Parts: sequence; C-alpha cells; structure tokens
Amino acid sequence: MKFKIDDVTVYFPYEHIYPEQYEYMVELKRTLDARGHCLLEMPTGTGKTVALLSLIISYSLSRASNRGPLKLIYCTRTVHEMEKILAELRLFLSHLPSELRSSLLALGLSSRKNLCINPIALSAASRDSVDSACRRLTASWVRASAAENPAVPTCDFFESFDRAASSSNAAVLLPSGVYSLQDLRAVGRERGWCPYFLARQTIHHANVVVYSYQYLLDPKVASIISKEMQKECVVVFDEAHNIDNVCIEALSVSVRRQTLDGAARNLNRMTQEIDRFKATDATRLRTEYNRLLEGLAQRGNLALTDAWLGNPALPDDILKEAVPGNIRRAEHFLSVLRRLVQYLNGRLETENVETEGPVAFVASVNSQAGIDQKMLRFCYDRLHSLMLTLEITDTDEFLHIQTVCDFATLIGTYTRGFSIIIEPFDQRMPHIPDPVLQLSCHDASIAIKPIFDRFQSVIITSGTLSPIDLYPRLLNFNPVISRSFTMSLTRDCICPMILTRGSDQAQITTQFGIRTEEAVVRNYGKLLLEMVSAVPDGIVCFFVSYSYMDGIINSWNEMGILQDVMQHKLVFIETQDVVETTLALDNYRRACDCGRGAVFLSVARGKVAEGIDFDRHYGRLVIMFGVPFQYTKSRILLARLEYLRETFQIKEGDFLTFDALRQAAQCVGRVIRSKADYGMMIFADQRYNRRDKHSKLPGWILSHLRDAHLNLSTDMAVRIAREFLRRMAQPYDKAGCGGKKTLLTQEDVERLPHDAMDLF
Repeated sequence: MKFKIDDVTVYFPYEHIYPEQYEYMVELKRTLDARGHCLLEMPTGTGKTVALLSLIISYSLSRASNRGPLKLIYCTRTVHEMEKILAELRLFLSHLPSELRSSLLALGLSSRKNLCINPIALSAASRDSVDSACRRLTASWVRASAAENPAVPTCDFFESFDRAASSSNAAVLLPSGVYSLQDLRAVGRERGWCPYFLARQTIHHANVVVYSYQYLLDPKVASIISKEMQKECVVVFDEAHNIDNVCIEALSVSVRRQTLDGAARNLNRMTQEIDRFKATDATRLRTEYNRLLEGLAQRGNLALTDAWLGNPALPDDILKEAVPGNIRRAEHFLSVLRRLVQYLNGRLETENVETEGPVAFVASVNSQAGIDQKMLRFCYDRLHSLMLTLEITDTDEFLHIQTVCDFATLIGTYTRGFSIIIEPFDQRMPHIPDPVLQLSCHDASIAIKPIFDRFQSVIITSGTLSPIDLYPRLLNFNPVISRSFTMSLTRDCICPMILTRGSDQAQITTQFGIRTEEAVVRNYGKLLLEMVSAVPDGIVCFFVSYSYMDGIINSWNEMGILQDVMQHKLVFIETQDVVETTLALDNYRRACDCGRGAVFLSVARGKVAEGIDFDRHYGRLVIMFGVPFQYTKSRILLARLEYLRETFQIKEGDFLTFDALRQAAQCVGRVIRSKADYGMMIFADQRYNRRDKHSKLPGWILSHLRDAHLNLSTDMAVRIAREFLRRMAQPYDKAGCGGKKTLLTQEDVERLPHDAMDLF
C-alpha cells in the first residue's frame, strides 16, 4: 500500500491498515515536522512497530534530497524484541521500490556474547567473561606481541575484519539490506570477519540501528557506542512504560562488603603491575603521566579494541578540565582509591540505617579520607586510562574496582537527585547482617536529558503509558504530542473483569496483613480451579512477588487445590533462574500446542511479564492476583517518593498507584497480541474496584470494562467467561464492513481528509 500524509509518501507493507495505525502515523509526522519529542500510547496488537518503521523511514526518504536522510535509532529492551523489529523491517523494505530499497542499511547491535563467533571467547560462562576473553585476543598490545611472537593467541576473525576495514570504506563493508544478529554471525562466518566489531563500525553508516536502551541511557556504554550518532536522528524507545526506572537504574550503584574486598584485591594486583612496569617499561608510565599532565586523558581516541567501558556522561565544563594533579601519577591514584575503599568499609560498619545527600557525603569523604570532589569526579576516567596503560584485559576480574570508581564519579559529579543510603541488613531479613551502601538516583531526567537535548526527535511509546500526563513530569520534558489511542474492533474480543470476592463472598486482596489469610489464599485457589475447568488452552497468572507466589503455591499444595488444578491442566512456574524459566515456557507452549492446555504461574515485574507474548491459544485468560505495588517500606523507594514530591509535586500515593497499575496492565496485555486474537483479563483484588485505581488503566482496556464486570465474585466471573468464550467461537466480520470499519484499504485512506469521521 502507498498513500500520502500531507506531503509525505508513506509506504506500508500490507494491503490494509488499521484506523489507529493511520492516526498514529499522523501524530508521528507532526512530531517529526516540529522536531520535538512525543508520548504515544498505542494498544497492544495494533501494529505499532510497523507503523513506526513505515512512517519514519518514508519520512526520511521524502526529506533526503532537502535536509539529508534521518537516521532511526530504535531502542528495545530484549534481544527477542530486537529480532521481531528487524523482521518487520525486512518485510517493510521488501515492499519498497527497488531504487529506494538499495539505499537503506539496517542492523541490530548486541553484546559480544550474542555476536561473537570465536569459539575460545564463546566458551566463557558470562557476558563479562566473554568481553574479557575477547579483549585478551584483540587488545592492541596483545596483537603487537603476536607480531613478534606468533605463539601469542589472537582472534583471526578480528584480524581479518581489521584488514578489510583498513583497506576499504567502512560504509561498503555491508551491502544494503537488513541484518539481524543471526545474519551478522552468518556474514562473519562466511567472510571470516568479527560480527561484533563489524556491527560496531557499521552502525555509524546505517540508516536504521536497533539496540538496547542501555546503549543510549547508560552513560558508561553510550559514551563508546553512541557518541558519534548525529543530531539528525529519530530515537524510538519502544515498550517504554518503565523508562523512568531504566534511567534511574543506569545511574544507581550498590557497594557491598564483597565489592570492597574485591576492590582491595584489584588494587593489590594493579600495584604489582605498576611495579613490574617500573622495572621493565617505566617509559610507558611516564608517557601516561605526561599525557595526563597536558589534560589529554584517553577519551575514546584509542584503537577500537582498546575501548573499555568509556567515561560517564560528565557535563561539558568538566570534560574540558585536566585530570587533577594529585591523581595523575599511577601510585598516587591507587593510594587515593585505597583510602576511598577504607573509608567505604568504615561506613559499612554501622548498626543503624544512615541516609545522606551527595554534598554531605562528599564533604565527609574529604574530611576523613582527604579526597576532594574533583578527585572523585575523575576516578572512573583515571581508572580507564590506567587499565589501558597497564595492559589489563581481564576486565571481568576488575569489576569491583570499576564499581567503586563508578560510585566515586557519580557522587563527585551530581549534587542533586541522589541519595546515599547505608543499611546494615536487608529489611525483610533483619537477623542476617548484609551491609550495603547504595547510591540511589531518584531523578530519571538526569539520564534522559542528554538524549532529549542531543537528538532531533525522541518518541516514547508503549501499550501502557496511562496515565500519560505523569511521564512529562517524571522525565522533566515538554512533549509536542501526547496522545493515547483506542483499538478499533468489530467484536468485543477483550473481556476485562474485576473480581473482589470469592464464591463464599469473602473479600480477596493482596493487601499487606490480609494476603496470607486462609480465606484469601483459598479463594484465589478456587478462582484458578474454576477457571481451568471452564477455559480451554493456556492460562497465565501473575503474582505480586516471588515470595508471595512461593507461599501461595505451598498453601495450595497443602489444601489439595494444586492437585485438583493439575487434573485439568499442567502447571509451570517462573523462577528467578533464566534457564529454568525458559525451559518451563517451552514446555508450557508444548502443552498448549498438543491441546492439553496449561497454567503458567509468573510474577509481575519479572522477565515473563515484560517480553513474552501469550497470543492465541497460549493465553486465553490472564489472572492478576493482587495489585503489584512496590515494597513500600524500601528506603530507596521512600527516598525517591520524597524527591518526587518535593521536586515535581508528585504525591506518593499517585506515583505508587501509577506504577502498580502500569505493571498490572503490562501483565494482562500479554494475552492480546492482535485483533484476530481474543482473551480475558481478571484483576483479582478488591482494590481494583475503586475508581481511583482502575481509572488509571489504559484506555483500550477501560473501553471494554463494563459496569457489569465490576465487583464480581468467582461464580459470576466463571459465568461471564463461559458466555464470552461461546461468543468468540462464532464467525465474525474481520473488516467491519457491516458497521465500524477496522481495516482500511488504500482507497479508504485516500478519502480520509474528506470523510474521516465516517470511517472512524
């Protein structure tokens, strides 16, 4: 399909388009025209990804001759989502005219662990270990040694890529097209090139780049991966309902006793390396000192393979400063770090909870350890330079000292938006000593402000952004467009219900103090038992936490409810182990495929709640057991709530409800992934019946929440479920020709400026 939105010719890879997709594209174009940022809530299963790609790339192609093409940076949360986006992109490009298709290059970028094809590096267990194994084979000093001694192992894939990149323009290393992670690995094996460094170098020439949030939001990573991205970029944060949490996590650091013990070992190892260099190659240390003396610290101008984790996102005036004189010499710098580690060890030796602001904490470090703010500010940068000078490749071994320096740089850079909270034990296990010093960021705008300031347009979109007016306050920006769309349907294929009591009329809730009562646990179990006997195929359940899920499953087992459930369907459980959960998901899908049906018990805020789809027969019903509030006694959360109240005038209750309801909406949204699908959503907690709670659900859910589906008991919900399933078994008009149109042809779209109201 090809149609026009104002002066832009939009290419769309399907014969029909949803009305909300067209509206979504119109708002996107208005955002791009205004060169501003936007918030768009698009219902799940309405083709948000293909609408984004079609409009932005078509817009870029239409502007190429005037202002030059726009680059699209598409940020996702998981590798699975990345692959889905690249698949949609490949479909879109296949429908473009050949003369336009030949000029477009798109690829995904992920970690070495997901792209490496060297069997030696891949044999490492963790992502950090793979990174270190790669550096042991590709660092410039390793390659220099290998030139003199062929017995020194290097990476043939990197050497082959380096020769190719040196002899030709990097822009022509990959022809036009779409390259998924699997495609990049295939190219690497075919040509003998390193896929990771091929992708790293190609992203600067590609028209579309798909990668993780952290590559833009985490300053340690962004300063290496994304520092050369030009201003004329459109940045998309997809599934961005938790973007504020991602921002504060990127700037938060936890230091435990194990961290400090490891940092002390790291410092001893570095001291030995310095002594060795003094005896064998003192010139190298003198050269680094002279370079630092001139204020020319190594800021990414080294060979690509030498790039470590990069520098935190410091303000421009700080970047222009020279490294402080008292940490320029390697020995002096290590002495400063030893004093800092000793000071932090002393702060962990407390029996009381302590909370401080950055200014007071830095003053304490200065008075007790003799380390001023400027020295702290440059710790991460100075460590980076020293590790390169000492030719340290085992960076996974030095993660502890990196954490300490990350903490030091953040605390030395920012004076507001942070708290230092020292806890001698976990609040939930007060009898087990586990001291932790946490630098907690409370202001999400600190991490995302450089993105808003730097790039032409930033698009924040998801299926669950309600209430949408809270995000501009949390992220401290003014969107040019803020819009929530509804879903056009020819049948009511979504059936949300709010269940407040069991068949015995006892109230059900996960409210603290009531959640473990026998009547509540039994009624939750009876709800599941009734539903597994009435609903075919897959049922997905979400609990408010792992601990609550474990407790309630044990209680169900003792009551015999679990055994009764398994008479109807197999039961699979999410754990905190990724491998176990993946295996459980595979077996769950297999049980649904064979017609046996299954129940998957999961946790809100877990991995399953974020990136796993339960479309079609994999999810005919989702039950949200309780309201997934955060642990409200968490001191970190309480500090953030206080900051939000004082800085952005966001009340504690408003934020907690907003956060819980977006998590609940994200969970239940897993069950509907297209308009041809159908499913039920049960919000099982009496608190959902309050208007101030359920009114904060996304509009596309509220539009199907009838008054008759409020304040239900278990037997009422079962009756509604059976009626709904009988209705969904009937044939229906997919195009909506008999009434409201939900599929628009090209002719319909061309008439929109004249009779859009009739079509919508």
